[in-house]
Amino acid sequence: MAASDLRGWVRARPRVLGILNVTPDSFSDGGRFFARDAALAQAEAMIADGVDMIDLGAESTRPGAAQVSAAEELDRLGPVLERLRHSSVPLSVDTSKPEVMREAIRLGVSMINDVRALRLPGALAVAANSGVSVCLMHMHGEPADMQGAPHYDDVVAEVTAFLLDRARACTDLGMPASSIAIDPGFGFGKTFLHNRMLLQALPQLARHGFPVLAGMSRKRMIGELTAAPSPRDRDAGSLAAHVMALDRGARMLRVHAVKPAVDAVNVWTGLFEGEMDT
Repeated sequence: MAASDLRGWVRARPRVLGILNVTPDSFSDGGRFFARDAALAQAEAMIADGVDMIDLGAESTRPGAAQVSAAEELDRLGPVLERLRHSSVPLSVDTSKPEVMREAIRLGVSMINDVRALRLPGALAVAANSGVSVCLMHMHGEPADMQGAPHYDDVVAEVTAFLLDRARACTDLGMPASSIAIDPGFGFGKTFLHNRMLLQALPQLARHGFPVLAGMSRKRMIGELTAAPSPRDRDAGSLAAHVMALDRGARMLRVHAVKPAVDAVNVWTGLFEGEMDT
């Protein structure tokens, strides 16, 4: 993957991003891969399962999560990134902090995946000067309070306007439009109805030309529909939602269970060969 060409990267086929949480408290797998060796073993397993990119995060952004310092994020991420920097697949870092972005870029990541869409002071400049790709996500509020009582007059219009505004902020600083992906932020300050409306509106969002990332894996809305209280029991439901997202124009899937998602993308691409509109 050329760091500056996400659009070209997804043109041949949709891409699967495997979630690797180096945290003690993420909503689905907090603590499972907190130790370096466990994280590295999980990365190897995802690569064997055909993952296209590994998305590493060292700060939980689940509803109610408290922030950690940049130093703590780097303590968690650094040893894993050092070992994965020559991986056979590109790496992404899930962070909002410019200090963490800068070090992760030095260690070879190809993409910054930011739930705050580069809004923290200094983050936009770091990304713009780095030559890496970015994924800009919409979040209503902050993780600590985002699910309190999220309200929109028009969730699709407001999320779309926010993402296009943040993309414009990037291109205004010289970032190529082809290096920018956008993410409506399912579950980040949204009710079940908001999430459903955004999923139905993905074709409208995709028409703006930026690759759309869908991140619905194991989230509460899947649990509500499947009556699966444990996030780890939501993979089948997540897969159904991800295929719906592909049908509506998403070209990047952020997932916990890599092998089923890769199989689904391969089948979807094979059956719709020649019909993809990226």
